[in-house]
Amino acid sequence: MATEAATDNDADTADAPDAYDAPDTADAPDAYDALLDRVRRWNAVGSAAGVLGWDQQVMMPEGGTPARSKQLSTLSSIRHDIVTDEETGELLDELADADLTDERAAAVREVRREYERADAVPVDLVEEISETGTEALRAWEEAKAEDDFEKFAPYLEKHVELKREYAEHIDPDRDPYEVLFEEFEPCLSMERAESILTELRETLVPMIDAIRESDADLAVDTFEGTFPEDEQEALARDTLELVGYDFDRGRLDVSSHPFTAGNQFDCRVTTRFDESDPLGAIGSTVHEFGHAQYNLGLPQEQFGTPLGESRDLSVHESQSRLWENHVGRSRAFWELFLPTFKEHFPETDDATVEDAYQAFNQVHEDNLIRVEADELTYHLHIVVRFEIERDLIRGDLAVEDVPEVWNDKYEEYLGIRPDTDAEGCLQDIHWSHGNFGYFPTYSLGSVMAAQLFETAESEIDDLDDKIAAGEFDDLREWLAENVHRQGSRYETNELVKRATGDDFSADAFTDYVEAKYGELYGI
Repeated sequence: MATEAATDNDADTADAPDAYDAPDTADAPDAYDALLDRVRRWNAVGSAAGVLGWDQQVMMPEGGTPARSKQLSTLSSIRHDIVTDEETGELLDELADADLTDERAAAVREVRREYERADAVPVDLVEEISETGTEALRAWEEAKAEDDFEKFAPYLEKHVELKREYAEHIDPDRDPYEVLFEEFEPCLSMERAESILTELRETLVPMIDAIRESDADLAVDTFEGTFPEDEQEALARDTLELVGYDFDRGRLDVSSHPFTAGNQFDCRVTTRFDESDPLGAIGSTVHEFGHAQYNLGLPQEQFGTPLGESRDLSVHESQSRLWENHVGRSRAFWELFLPTFKEHFPETDDATVEDAYQAFNQVHEDNLIRVEADELTYHLHIVVRFEIERDLIRGDLAVEDVPEVWNDKYEEYLGIRPDTDAEGCLQDIHWSHGNFGYFPTYSLGSVMAAQLFETAESEIDDLDDKIAAGEFDDLREWLAENVHRQGSRYETNELVKRATGDDFSADAFTDYVEAKYGELYGI
């Protein structure tokens, strides 16, 4: 959401009429059938909003914001009304003591969680948050282009106020940031998330220091030069073809911030290009492919129900980071991919697989941009955002102080200081949407990716050789079976434990980065 993943699992699927024929409802209580009918209705409204949101970032003319703001706020209101209608609560009450299969019980659990949160929030606040988000997106795009934080600051201030109010309606006695975090990761506690972020910081800071003191001479200049945008776009399409993206159910476009939006029938990815950094586009494209593959792998027969929706953003991010880092940054992948790269950019014909591997895995000393960050410093970028948005929501930081605090934290954690707000606190799209609590899921997802990939490697014979040969079927099937087709049936830790045999932890991630970067940098 980079991801920037718009992971609403939404899009119009009018051409798939049997999507609604969920097979698990034949013997269900009437209340269960009626509840799922309601859920499908509100998710259909969400689908329409998802397509409009994608269009706003990809296709909509610049002057379209006032109308789009009203359209999206109206759809948010309609969806909220369906979710919180008295009948939804009555059906949930009727099912409270019903004898349900495990799958049906899981679906009811997820619907109940959404209903209880939505029912606590007034519809006029929902409309105001939606409308503010549409207006703030345009303001953010202008502010970033003009390096003018003051243009965005009023919208950020309003979002902070609205989201505090939103959290207070849901639970006035809890930390508002914790309440908002649950919008994106409802199954892991804030305490657990903070402990993992702390563990990452304690592991990575000394490792990065050791790397900066290392005498290793990596081939970091392998892809220096100018790489035209149109040729990079052609390469991005070839990359998606190579890893198996289904263009019959998706498309590739360009946006100011890479993201993925869609569901199992229609899932679209975007990327962006910098003519001096072709690796950035490759990383973003493979990253967004991971998000899309998750959405496209969700059970089609459960479309519109919780069993046909992704688990949460931590799990979603695990899929994108797995493909970006464990596949896309591997030697095996570059054995496969380098000839394709050279076809598009023959000036790199002298590059070897080892050169490409080293260039793609270098640890940057001076990178300010999160979506261009290496695999290690990336998490310090996340910590900066997490600490700032947490303090904003808790009332411990004023919006006007964000640029200075951002720059101070970059200097403290990464040893660099932005010269402009465009490359500082305006670089990410999330706060324009009011998505406070989203950022921790990036690091949680990276940790989860390592745990999942470690198990996949142990269960798939010769996985490296298969990647080098362009044979991704076994990996895609392993992920589909263990993650994608499970929808939201299992909560996060249980999903990970069923896939890997162990509770969710950072152990596999720390082992992975210590081995990989120890070998690269001789530390």
